[in-house]
Amino acid sequence: MLTRRTFAAGSSGFSLIELMIVVVIVAVLMTVALPVYQHQMMRSNRAAAQAEMLEIAGLQQQHLLATRRYMDASALAAAGHTLDSAVSKHYRSSLVLGTGAAPGYQLRFTPTGSQQADGWLQLDGDGNYSSQYEGKWWRR
Repeated sequence: MLTRRTFAAGSSGFSLIELMIVVVIVAVLMTVALPVYQHQMMRSNRAAAQAEMLEIAGLQQQHLLATRRYMDASALAAAGHTLDSAVSKHYRSSLVLGTGAAPGYQLRFTPTGSQQADGWLQLDGDGNYSSQYEGKWWRR
């Protein structure tokens, strides 16, 4: 059987002031949390790009030992390597082979979209790396 509840006159729910205080608290938390979250996502994407670059560098070194030359982008694709979808969503890659007597290459990842604040990262066949912003990507 259903019963009817009755409430006292002052206890029927939240007051407008209480609700506004909660809204202000949530807004303050969001203004702090959102930039921190975005920064952590940028760092996570950067770490994925760095791991991808090191994977490509390892493949290049293996190919150099086997054939005495580095692979170009089409040979990398033919060997079955594709950029991870998380990396290709935030970065554009370019691979340039050296033209000198000694084999060499330069691999560059250029960020796109919301990742652009990071700047590009470059890695060459000698293991040297550079970035658009000094100390932004890799620490020695």
